[in-house]
Amino acid sequence: MDVFVLSEQNSVANHFLAELRDVNQQSDRLRFRTNMIRLGEIMAYEISKKMSYQSANVQTPLKATQMQLLKEKPILLTVLRAGLPYFQGFLNYFDASDSGFIGAYRKEGKEEISIELDYMAMPSLEKRQVILIDPMLATGFSFIRSINELAKFGRPSHIFIASLVAAPEGIKRIADSLKMPFSLFTVAVDEKLNAASYIVPGLGDAGDLSFGKKK
Repeated sequence: MDVFVLSEQNSVANHFLAELRDVNQQSDRLRFRTNMIRLGEIMAYEISKKMSYQSANVQTPLKATQMQLLKEKPILLTVLRAGLPYFQGFLNYFDASDSGFIGAYRKEGKEEISIELDYMAMPSLEKRQVILIDPMLATGFSFIRSINELAKFGRPSHIFIASLVAAPEGIKRIADSLKMPFSLFTVAVDEKLNAASYIVPGLGDAGDLSFGKKK
């Protein structure tokens, strides 16, 4: 499994993530969403380096020139609702891409956590490069469940998993469970999951911080 961690290199992206984590700035929803969008754009750029390209003829005002352009636009998939601002950053860069949406939530019981999928709207994924976008990779269950369900819409040629913050436990679970070609891109790998399976230090509930607390 290929794992890319953006924060392993010093860049302005660290400032965007710091503001997402900072409890003194999280009350500013616009800034929170904007920073998620910014990081989505940066990660879209990083993922684009790993995609397939082909030579294309481009006519300038002076003469034709050859450039390397994407063979195909990736399909962008996101998990509602927490993933929407992060997804927007990817859509800003892959602006001609088809998109799909997953309604997933974590159902917590006394003994275990299960993932419920109530809604999926997808284009055909057959032999396509897919970017699955969800800001928090905690247990990894939602990613695994979502990817397994995607088989109904065709088998992708490659899946790029894109998170903002990931827990080591979730990364390991995905690596042990998925049997198809995939790569993991995340802004940061945090310390661990706590007893409630939340990422530590994490940044809180990305959906609530973006859009307000749900009932």
